[in-house]
Amino acid sequence: MSLECVHMPISPKNLLVVSHRYRSFQKDPIDLVSPYFDNVYVLVRFNKFADVSKYVHIPALQPFISSSKIDYTNKPLNLEVYKTSMFNLPLDSQYKKLGKLHLSVVEKIIGENNLNFDLIHSHFIWSAGYVGAKLKEKYNVPFIVTAHGYDVYDLPFKDDEWRSKIEYVLNSADAIITVSNSNRECIKKLDVKTPVTVIPNGYRQDLFYPSDTFKCRKSLDLPIDKKIILSVGNLEELKGHKYLIEAMDYLLRIRKDTICFIIGEGKLESRLNKQIKLAGLEKNVKLVGGKPHNEIPLWMNACDVFVLPSLKESFGVVQVEAMACGKPVVATRNGGSEEIIVSKDYGLICDPARPKELAENISLSLDKSWDSKKIDSYVSQFSLSVICNRILDIYDSVLSN
Repeated sequence: MSLECVHMPISPKNLLVVSHRYRSFQKDPIDLVSPYFDNVYVLVRFNKFADVSKYVHIPALQPFISSSKIDYTNKPLNLEVYKTSMFNLPLDSQYKKLGKLHLSVVEKIIGENNLNFDLIHSHFIWSAGYVGAKLKEKYNVPFIVTAHGYDVYDLPFKDDEWRSKIEYVLNSADAIITVSNSNRECIKKLDVKTPVTVIPNGYRQDLFYPSDTFKCRKSLDLPIDKKIILSVGNLEELKGHKYLIEAMDYLLRIRKDTICFIIGEGKLESRLNKQIKLAGLEKNVKLVGGKPHNEIPLWMNACDVFVLPSLKESFGVVQVEAMACGKPVVATRNGGSEEIIVSKDYGLICDPARPKELAENISLSLDKSWDSKKIDSYVSQFSLSVICNRILDIYDSVLSN
């Protein structure tokens, strides 16, 4: 299945991307727009402190180590990745200072490598967006920022200093992209004049499509005779995994044929494992760690239902990836899921942090006959080809102005 945009070529230009990662939902659209530029330079933020976890297993740092930040798979030939390494402690006071530190490292890389660029696109308002805003001032080139999540629904509402920082970045931008209507509503609460366009995260249609469930289970050595529940996400409080584990406790009182696999890594690994053990769920709930992005489609095709128990979600691309595999989704009203699961033909939705209600919806989903073709057809609007054409339209508009 091909993965490409259908768009008029942009006149010879170089794109500078300032990002916190070059993988999955940040890597994919960058790769897909790269053919429309002469050169694409991706500057990925690194915290040297996190790499301690290479030598001593610290779950909280796993999502931030080098190998979790960059995926060189199928990297376009005209795209170069630069590591912007710095050292900062994971404290709010340190995070507020990160913008200037990030900027100084980026400017050094630009100078040492003689990078020339005509457009800046920052992913996340802080600290990548701050860097983009300052580079716009210095080099007089247009600047776009994508607000992905916590940077718009959390940071600006922590205190006045954070609000001022976030408003500065957003008002410096020539265009703002955000991934959900709920995020746009958060921006409306700020003093921001820059136009905002909602462009959701997209899924790769060359990776996520329906495949034979039995073959996928055999490939992953998963049980054939069980109903499989799958969840994917970093092991963090906002992802709500503890409520999914509680829901499994309820569910197993109703039916014994279910097993839940949770893909992800993060600081709650030990706590969640302890919760599973205390509940006696070791045989029915498995934390399987992080998995390569190209292996996730196998897991999604192997499952019966995908569950997203998040307390807060800007969009939640994993659920559209599951739907692209023809799978129904059970999710919570978390800000993003209710914009996707707009019909009971595609999945079921309940309030967050309600494990009993979540268990009931999972049970209903396992008993329901789903039209996988209808689910796959609906979710095609979120395919990466569609999304990237919309991003290129923003690029055209900004460059022409």
